Amino acid sequence: MDEVIMDQILYVVHQVVSWTASLAIIFGGVVPYIPQYRDIRRTQNAEGFSTYVCLVLLVANILRILFRFGRYFETPLLWQSIIMIITMLIMLNLCTNVRMVTELNTKRRSFTDFDWNYFWSWSHFVDYLQCVLAFTVLAAYVTYLLLDSVLFVESLGFLAVFTEAMLGTPQLYCNYQNKSTEGMSIKMVLMWTSGDTFKTGYFLLTQAPMQFWICGFLQVCVDFAILFQVYYYSRYPQKPVSHTTHTTSAKAL
Repeated sequence: MDEVIMDQILYVVHQVVSWTASLAIIFGGVVPYIPQYRDIRRTQNAEGFSTYVCLVLLVANILRILFRFGRYFETPLLWQSIIMIITMLIMLNLCTNVRMVTELNTKRRSFTDFDWNYFWSWSHFVDYLQCVLAFTVLAAYVTYLLLDSVLFVESLGFLAVFTEAMLGTPQLYCNYQNKSTEGMSIKMVLMWTSGDTFKTGYFLLTQAPMQFWICGFLQVCVDFAILFQVYYYSRYPQKPVSHTTHTTSAKAL
């Protein structure tokens, strides 16, 4: 009888841990964007947040969803992609509205101009939606044609997670260009690092496809590189610190 009760307790504990980990994977990636969204709305300034981060995350998660048609992976990872796509569209909508108000004299640009010099710098949210929809339809069509190719499916999976792993590089490069990490929240960077570390461990424990955990390690390395920039530029400042600081970030978990 004692063994039966113990087995039941262990089963319940296992289920609770499993559900907690799944919820953390699904929603953990969007948590840093909640304070970021509030900061942008409060300050009406989106300069500290790069919309290219939204581009990278949208591409990575659309490709990951398509990858699942050729290679099964855990359902929480699928929901994570869906939630992240919705979040990035919300962030794009906010940033576009703020910039339209603050850049009244700027010439309006649209997706249908097909001007590469202004790619992903359009004036209206609907232009971003058009671009995302066009990319999704094109990628889905190519995936449908080549779904029987193992090489294509594995390459698609690697491209999806590698794109996401490179998410921090625009911020890394931006910090390098500015010779400063001003405008980037250290708390956010720590959240990225802890989240990516947890996510990589989850990939290993759930035996996710190899592409996932390899790129997870790469993502953690980029996080630590940004943390090193925070230390280096605070210890050895290379440009005057301005009086205005916007505590927004440009990265996801």
